[in-house]
Amino acid sequence: MTDYKQILWSLQEYFTTHDGGLQYCTLTFFITFLVFYLFYTLLRRGRREVILGYVVVFSLFYAYKANGWFMLLLPATTLISWTLTRYMQRLRDGRKRKAVATLTVIVVLSPLLYFKYTNFAIQTLNNIVESNFAPLEIFLPIGISFYTFQAISYVVDVYKRKFPGDTSLLEYTFFLTFFPLLMAGPITRPQTLIPQLKENPPFDKNLLYSGLWLVICGILKKGVIADYIAQYNNWIFEDPAGFSGFENLMGVFGYTMQIYCDFSGYSDLSIGLAAMMGFKLLPNFNSPYQSLNLSEFWHRWHIALSTWFRDYLYIPLGGNRKGKFRTYLNNFITMLFAGWWHGASWMFIIWGAVHGVGLMIHKSNKFWLDRLGKGIAVSVVAWLITFCYVAFAWIFFRATSVGNAIEIITRIATDFSIDYLVPFVTARPVWSIFIAIAFILHLAIREKTFYRMQHLFVRTPWILKLLIFVVAVQLVINFRLETVQPFIYAQF
Repeated sequence: MTDYKQILWSLQEYFTTHDGGLQYCTLTFFITFLVFYLFYTLLRRGRREVILGYVVVFSLFYAYKANGWFMLLLPATTLISWTLTRYMQRLRDGRKRKAVATLTVIVVLSPLLYFKYTNFAIQTLNNIVESNFAPLEIFLPIGISFYTFQAISYVVDVYKRKFPGDTSLLEYTFFLTFFPLLMAGPITRPQTLIPQLKENPPFDKNLLYSGLWLVICGILKKGVIADYIAQYNNWIFEDPAGFSGFENLMGVFGYTMQIYCDFSGYSDLSIGLAAMMGFKLLPNFNSPYQSLNLSEFWHRWHIALSTWFRDYLYIPLGGNRKGKFRTYLNNFITMLFAGWWHGASWMFIIWGAVHGVGLMIHKSNKFWLDRLGKGIAVSVVAWLITFCYVAFAWIFFRATSVGNAIEIITRIATDFSIDYLVPFVTARPVWSIFIAIAFILHLAIREKTFYRMQHLFVRTPWILKLLIFVVAVQLVINFRLETVQPFIYAQF
């Protein structure tokens, strides 16, 4: 009887407690997903509305586990944006349509501006006028940046008639609340997901196993590599003055790989889980550290966000249609907003400005750079410059203050010695091995090679698939920290 009551109490606590979300790479999430997936499999042959509703209910529960009752912002945003967009769709007067579309975007954007940027505005005002307004106690709902941008893309695309406005409320709710995308995207356009909701998701073994492959890749990237190497990286960025220039440089390179493994691992998990459910989402990363220039980097890194800013900010600003100066300025402004989107901090704005300046330099010299050709020597030099510039920019992204960032740069510039290499590797062999493996695999594996590996996994017997999955989970268990490390992009 006591055991029975204990089980009931545990279930009650599980369903009523919101503790920052069902984190991927945890046993709790995978057990929850397996239970969800079992019923999902049983329902997928029934009525389309039933299975969509089932996923929506689970997604809202997922949102509750992450945000508590702040999750009500999500259905509220869904209902308001869908209703206003439907009203706009019925209008024939162009000025009225534009006014309603503008109003809808403002309404959708307002919660994000309040929750994410109010205290930033207060602190900035305090610095400018030397006032002492106290910051507010504001909880930033997890995922608000991502579903807000998805809602805006739907409103704008319907307004511009790039996407039909006949989406039902249930389909739109599914689109905005779909739990694999809820915590940290990737930002998905209505053209990608909503047409797939018109029919029951098909059962496709290839898609199922391709999704499982991505889930395994995500587990290894995030749960093993990113979380383990984060320990040393955190020491460097918390106290750079306590380490040599060589150790600071290793911390910078470590964070460069950590943030890639963390967010691309999350994207693999999200896209993989969606694929296991029968939905095809677009890839979000394409070996970004193989890029030979900064423009190419932004075609490969966080593709969902970079294309969103391109289509909804850069092009409306004029893109490259109004002369070279405006092109450079539009690139710089877009990167400033991209940096600010990541967080209410001047450090993110500086990071965006660094990338904006880099893009301006590349585009202004593109003519003669193209004339150099693409020989091996030119490619190596171009890659090295691009990678070092991206790593340099990550310092401002990760550092807690400008002083902290300058300290890291100063230590690297004035206290660097290669003599630290052997003692460093000897003292931190596992960290060094993980970094080496991550860099070698990332720089050596091309997209075609990755897909060949994926297809090979799909064709393997199910027992071997299960064994690979178990090995991946066991590696997470062996190298995990005492507490689960949240995804870096979940805070944005």
